Amino acid sequence: MVTPAHDGILLATDVHKVYRTGAESVVALGGIDVSIPRGEFLAVMGPSGSGKTTFLNCLAALDDIDSGSVLIEGVDIHKLPDADRSHYRAQKMGFIFQSFNLIPVFTAVENVELPLLLAGSDPSEARRRAESTLERVGLGHRKNHRPNELSGGEQQRTTIARALAGNPAIVWADEPTGNLDTETAGSIMELLSELNRDGLTLVLVTHDPAIGGLANRIIRMRDGLIQSEDGGS
Repeated sequence: MVTPAHDGILLATDVHKVYRTGAESVVALGGIDVSIPRGEFLAVMGPSGSGKTTFLNCLAALDDIDSGSVLIEGVDIHKLPDADRSHYRAQKMGFIFQSFNLIPVFTAVENVELPLLLAGSDPSEARRRAESTLERVGLGHRKNHRPNELSGGEQQRTTIARALAGNPAIVWADEPTGNLDTETAGSIMELLSELNRDGLTLVLVTHDPAIGGLANRIIRMRDGLIQSEDGGS
């Protein structure tokens, strides 16, 4: 069993996940133990099918687990009822995905404020926080543009702003630069690294060694297990 760091934000213990289709069962996670300190930048790496995205989905409670526990700030999120778990994610977590998942008919600021409104924020406060977060990621001047009027990098900065606007305890990123050219990917990683230096706890799934090397720690996965861990830059 993992002993959490003094300022640990997440503690996962003996997490198992099995995908079942008909008579077949595939072990996606075979007993994961991990502790994530507050403010860490953790990269999760491994070949396709190694379990790294399942790792993210199960620790973030996007997917159910078959056994084990995941505590975030002391709360066992997989023991929460579905509605409470969704509310907890909205309050405590941010998500950045390879596909930007922006609503096409909404402007950048409307995309950023939507999760805040769904979580019950006052509309004027949601707008203020959305605008200030877009400023933080360098997009204040593009706040009234719709996704099809934004470059790929600007769309990903909008998704980062959306992830940050609720002041989450932890942000999960799954291949956040996968749809971007090398130069744009570099600027996005520079932004994420800067946010981490400012205190953001970030867990990032990537296949790119250069991106993984920016992290404080790298977990390498294979066949649903943590194969090794080491430090980044």
